[in-house]
Amino acid sequence: MRRGHPGWRLCVAPMIDVTDRHCRFFHRLLAPHARLYTEMITTGAIENGQLPRLLDFDPAEHPVALQLGGSEPDALARAARIGEQWGYDEINLNCGCPSERVQKGAFGACLMAEPRLVADGIKAMQDAVSVPVTVKHRLGLDYNESYDFVRDFVGEIYNTGCRVFIVHARNAVLKGLSPKDNREIPPLRYEVATRLSADFPDAVVVLNGGIAQAEQAGALLDQFDGVMLGRAAWHDPGVLSDISRLCWPDTPVGTRQAVVSAMMNYAAQQVARGVPLRVVVRPMLGWMTGLYGARRWRRMLSDPNLLRANDPAVIATALAQVEVPSGQ
Repeated sequence: MRRGHPGWRLCVAPMIDVTDRHCRFFHRLLAPHARLYTEMITTGAIENGQLPRLLDFDPAEHPVALQLGGSEPDALARAARIGEQWGYDEINLNCGCPSERVQKGAFGACLMAEPRLVADGIKAMQDAVSVPVTVKHRLGLDYNESYDFVRDFVGEIYNTGCRVFIVHARNAVLKGLSPKDNREIPPLRYEVATRLSADFPDAVVVLNGGIAQAEQAGALLDQFDGVMLGRAAWHDPGVLSDISRLCWPDTPVGTRQAVVSAMMNYAAQQVARGVPLRVVVRPMLGWMTGLYGARRWRRMLSDPNLLRANDPAVIATALAQVEVPSGQ
């Protein structure tokens, strides 16, 4: 009976335009041991972009993984090496994103049709770095629900020595569905991910897709080495604290007042560097979901007139509008 691998028990998914460094800092306060992932960053962006803007992170974010988008083994190796030098704890390859823009770059979910190429890229990255090289993938492409397809894909990667597989338990439909639709319309097939876990018993299999409550996550940890939350961590960040308490009962999670104080200090540092306050507080909007005053909290932290002053004290003012239960 699996109860989760300590390194990957709770993960927050890489989400484009969501899991930037400010979001990850906030999530770290909510879940002290969770593994955090960057947005997908392409190898081309790393080779040609402004590295501090792309790769900088706060030391508090550890353990933090860099997710790469790319398919060319040499470019992946160079980007992975830079990521390790920057201090990332893991390099993850995106084999799950179905967007047309990503497909045009010949990476993301479409790579599942080329397992040998993926294996070559994984091996090149393994040769370039000493940190774990991992894969995030879907169960299949379009409407092919053959188990053999995903088993053979995982098997090809497994033969490189890769031992961590983050399984988004849906197919990726490459034509006709938007990325949002691809997160909702293809059915979840946890039983297929369970079968993979059984067929590769010494691999770390992390389940992604449709996980939104702590009780659900706890039940899934009986079957998998870890759970990864995506949009649920954005819409209701407090669920990360709930799962953290379940997974690490001896590790205290900060009260909402303590988290607000930490975010105010962090925001002051970022504002001093020229970062708008609205960018820092954006990941916090859904945090009070379910509490009386949550709407006032969201309204204050998204009000352009209040945020224009770039005064982090607005976070404390917003908290004062919420009725927080004792002990939280």
